[in-house]
Amino acid sequence: MLTKKGKYGLKALVDLARLAPGETAFITEIAQRNNIPKKFLDTILLELRNAGVLRSKKGPGGGYSLSRPASEIRIGHVIRTLDGPLAPIRCASRTAYEICEDCSDPETCRVRISMTSVRDAMSSILDSMTLSEFAAGGVLAPEAAVEKQARRS
Repeated sequence: MLTKKGKYGLKALVDLARLAPGETAFITEIAQRNNIPKKFLDTILLELRNAGVLRSKKGPGGGYSLSRPASEIRIGHVIRTLDGPLAPIRCASRTAYEICEDCSDPETCRVRISMTSVRDAMSSILDSMTLSEFAAGGVLAPEAAVEKQARRS
């Protein structure tokens, strides 16, 4: 499930994606426009800056902006940065795999196998979707996301 941190981060990025190239926005402006607590947004934007998604500038004309075009920022990367793995349960994660304490055989566990399919579908869609598509309200069907991913590879 997407946390408030992930949701607020996405809202802030959509806000920044709507700025003209070279334009910046202060945290207070982003927070007010999107009804996000400023202190929480400070932490979120710092994480996104440290992950290379944003850049910040101090002083007059300062503020936050995207570090690259919105068409080059993947939603999957943003969510992983803010919320961690996309898998609904740890045993289905590629990057944070942990065996369940009640599981006797992860290779045949029906819950893990099904949740791995869910993870793959979510990952396919979110890793294919750019911030510009997200900001425009575009949602890819899983088949379209797979095709788009294949074309990029």
